[in-house]
Amino acid sequence: MSREGVWKYLSFILTLLLALAIISNILLYFQNSELQKALENKTTEIRVEVPNVTYTISGNITALQAKIEDLQKEIEYLKLQLREKQQISANTTIAILPIMGPIDEYTAMDIVSKIRQIRQNKTIGGVLLWIESPGGYVGPVRVIYKELKKLGYEKPIVAYTGGYADSGGYFIASAADKIIADPLAEVGSIGVIYVHYDLEENYRQFGIKVNVFKTGKYKDMGAEWRDLTEEERQIIREDIDTYFQDFLNAVSEGRKLDMNTTKQYADGRMWFATEVKGILVDDTGDLDYAIKVLEEMMGVKSARVVLYNVQKVDFGIYESTSLYMPSNYALSYIRIRG
Repeated sequence: MSREGVWKYLSFILTLLLALAIISNILLYFQNSELQKALENKTTEIRVEVPNVTYTISGNITALQAKIEDLQKEIEYLKLQLREKQQISANTTIAILPIMGPIDEYTAMDIVSKIRQIRQNKTIGGVLLWIESPGGYVGPVRVIYKELKKLGYEKPIVAYTGGYADSGGYFIASAADKIIADPLAEVGSIGVIYVHYDLEENYRQFGIKVNVFKTGKYKDMGAEWRDLTEEERQIIREDIDTYFQDFLNAVSEGRKLDMNTTKQYADGRMWFATEVKGILVDDTGDLDYAIKVLEEMMGVKSARVVLYNVQKVDFGIYESTSLYMPSNYALSYIRIRG
């Protein structure tokens, strides 16, 4: 297939994914709404417009969910077609891409660079994503996830963890075709946490006065020198819920779970992989088993394995921020200015 043809495939798949994401968010709103019962027996229409394509989907909520499932199947079919077009005789190499430790913007910059190198390397036929991470900042986690989704259109991806892939680490793992984990590895912790520093009493105790000149009443929202107002707390709750719905969508899509099932495992809890086998992970096993699973997906035996080096990051939470990270890990990374 020509380069132009490949991009046409990618553009079409991305368009479908955009439509799917929009429709999924609308349905999630309906499911969470107090009007859910009233809507069950009524029809609704969703119109999604993206460049050069318009989708109009109408019907009751159950019918819309069925159409989303059909759309997901179509995307999977197109993904397989694109991978087959990209295959060449030399692509018998597996790239192991480690994501180790907490994730911030520097981690994302390094990982995204490696992902793009792998995409351009035609000798690499599959990617083993080795995750040992408690998660991290919302933005960098989402950046890595989106880059992996693009990579997945061209090469199969298996995520593996031997210790823990929690919160943002699991968010990233959901971009893979399959997830393999050690039976006692921690996975899940689906949720969001907001860390706010309120050092107002400390400032007062040490006689520190802060003069703030701002252009709007929310410009210093989340600042450490004062507490949050009730109105600001509500804004943050809404922001956190938005990030949470995005997390739910990623897991539901990646694991091919209906939203109700996803929500059952989205209370922030960390699970042993053996407890959620067939749900949050596909199977349990070690690194060699994960490589074997990937080789089967690639249709090769005894693939050459290369390990990509990644930079170590000195992670620290210095300000009020939203995190895809369990609270017990977040606490150890909080750095209070002395």
